Order: sequence, then C-alpha cells, then structure tokens
Amino acid sequence: MANAIEAVVVFMMRVGAHTIWTAVACTLALAPACVRAEEGFDTEHIFGFMIGTDVGNPGEREFQTETTGRFGKGSGTYRALAQEVEIEVVPLPNFRIELGGTATLHDITGVPDIGDRRQFNFQGASLDLRYRLLDRERAPFGLTVAADLHGDRIDETSGAKGRMYGTDFTLAFDRELIPNFAIGALNLIYQPEWARFEVAGVSEKSSTIGAAFAGLVRVRPNLLLGGEMRYFRQYEGIGLGEFAGQALFVGPTAYVQLSDRSRLTMSWSMQAWGRPAGSAGNLDLVNFERHQARLIFGVNF
Repeated sequence: MANAIEAVVVFMMRVGAHTIWTAVACTLALAPACVRAEEGFDTEHIFGFMIGTDVGNPGEREFQTETTGRFGKGSGTYRALAQEVEIEVVPLPNFRIELGGTATLHDITGVPDIGDRRQFNFQGASLDLRYRLLDRERAPFGLTVAADLHGDRIDETSGAKGRMYGTDFTLAFDRELIPNFAIGALNLIYQPEWARFEVAGVSEKSSTIGAAFAGLVRVRPNLLLGGEMRYFRQYEGIGLGEFAGQALFVGPTAYVQLSDRSRLTMSWSMQAWGRPAGSAGNLDLVNFERHQARLIFGVNF
C-alpha cells in the first residue's frame, strides 16, 4: 500500500502541474454531459481547499475520500501525502457532522530542520462541525461557521511522532454572482495548533490566520471550472504571538458531477509569493510548501 501511494507522489512530482492539468482537461472533456444539473449551485463540495456555505439536506449521508499532497521545501526532497476517509451526515436542518480518519506518507531527505524519513502511518482522527446561519437563497449571501477538530499521533509536516491537537475555525461566505453560471466564495480562517513531540520531548504552539477567495463558472451542465487564492500568516503561540511567516497560494479548481450520486473535485495550488520572518526572500518554504494538490471523491448513500 505504501509503495503504491509513494509511486503516485513521485509520478505527480515528475510530470508537473501543467501536464497533470492537461490530462485532467482531456478527461473532463470526455466526461458524460447527460448528468442532470440542478438549478443554482450546491457549494458544499465544489471547492478544493475551501468550503462553501451549503451543508446538505436533513437525512443525507455521504462517503468521501480526500487525498492531499504537499511538495517542495527550500532544499532537499519533500513529499507528504495524506489520505483521509470521511463519513458525513446531516441530522438537523442547516447542521452537518463529518467524522474522518487520516493516513499519511512522508518522503523527506535533506530538508533543513526536518529529519530524514520515509514512512507510512495512521495519522489521526477528525470531527468537522458546520452550521449554516444564512441561506443565500433567502439572504444577500450565504454564511456558515465551521469547526474542524483533529487529534493526531503524527505531525503532518515533519512526520515526527507525538501528540498534536488543533481546530480549524472557518467563517464561510458565498454568493451566486450570475444565476446558475458563476459563484464566488470567501473563507476567513483561524487555526490554533498544539504539539508535543515524542523523541525530543518538547512542546510547540502555533496559530495561523488566513483569507481565501474562489470563483467558479459552469462550463457544462456537470462541470465547473475556476480557481482559488489563499493567503496565510503563521505565528508562534495559539494567540497570534511572534510572527513566523506568510504565503500566498493560487491555482485552478475543477468540479465534475459524475452521476446523480457521485462527484469529483480537483485542485492544485502553487505558492506564488511568501516571506518567512527575518528573510527578504519571495517565498516562505520554511512554514509552507511550494505546491499543494487535492483530489476529493464523494458519493451519497
């Protein structure tokens, strides 16, 4: 299993983003156009690294797999792949619950301040809670609050063993810009994290704030294309203490409705600009990666 996942990571790095997205475009062009398109948008799953304000209808259940790759640091070889399996349920109107478990693969060699390792491990579990405050069909825009709580035994960046806890708080907005054709979204993000590493026996606290923007247009009844732009600032301490670095990610996103019950979302982001604290560089490859990619497949049951 680990060898198969590692082969996928190596392949993605060698062929590059341009080649991958060319293949994706060809695949989408051949996708069936007969899937029935709903009026308007359902923004629950159409974004890659962001979230929409829709949460589903009461009684809905979904199975989802989310594969996230992070590649490239300042020097050496850095590849990290996370595979998350999730179950989503909507027990009440405007309220969604998601339970997930994640396994990770790390291939790291010669990266400053990160130990060399090549390993495949179960990382941890997560609980994602979302509540929709405003429905954009009845208000000027949609508004949802989300809290994604996670507890891990493997650090997602370094692969080191320990105890890691954190919560991703998101305030999500979206609005249909052109009826049934174009949708825009905004996410405001706060991510406090706490970690205690097993070997070193040290504890670390950090926090990240950010803002993300996305736009998608319907080019076929079952196909949406667009992009996402995300800006992050990282600090030491959970209360936004000493500034550590910042980064801006941009990249394309594609969403395809495979059938009435299944869907696929693909997104690739590249760090376009960044700066670690105390440096005059134009990229922050200390606190963030050079490339991030995500593939999401989901099915209703």
